Amino acid sequence: MNSRAAQREQTRTRIIEAAIDVFAEHGFEGSSTRHIAARADTSQGLVSYHFETKFDLWQAAADYLFTDLADALGSETDLTPQAPAVAREAIRAFVRLNARRPALFHFMTDAGRHDDERMHYLVDTHLRRWFANVANLSEDDTGAAHIYYALAGASSLLFGVAAECRTLTGLDPTDPDVIERHAEVVAQLFAP
Repeated sequence: MNSRAAQREQTRTRIIEAAIDVFAEHGFEGSSTRHIAARADTSQGLVSYHFETKFDLWQAAADYLFTDLADALGSETDLTPQAPAVAREAIRAFVRLNARRPALFHFMTDAGRHDDERMHYLVDTHLRRWFANVANLSEDDTGAAHIYYALAGASSLLFGVAAECRTLTGLDPTDPDVIERHAEVVAQLFAP
């Protein structure tokens, strides 16, 4: 990749990273591409150059987050009771991702509250595959939804409400030891 193309890709990535944070903090409706441009320390024109609409930018942010998730979990993820060690490590990786990216919790919560094209995009493009894999941890179909949402909450809430956790418990969710302890607790809950 030549230096100009590399620079374009770095700018695009910086915009996406800023968008993730802004969408997580303010929700889709409360966010503007101007605010995202300011957070990315770039111009509104460059945001418009890379992303035609705010929805296009939101989609790129969602895809970026789920690429990050796929990278964190690896391609050999098998969440089944028959492979508990593999399932536990995948769950630990999911917790670590949530610790590294607490905006994921808020991004997903905002999108999941609305029965709109954003929620449908997430479900159709990313969540069905993850749900099917997590559903393997359930002994029957009726428990799959409960396990899916319990795992999503258990792996992310601590980091999504870090200020509350610090104030209430004295634990710092950004401390590597706290992250690893939480990863182990969640892994043991879902894949004993």
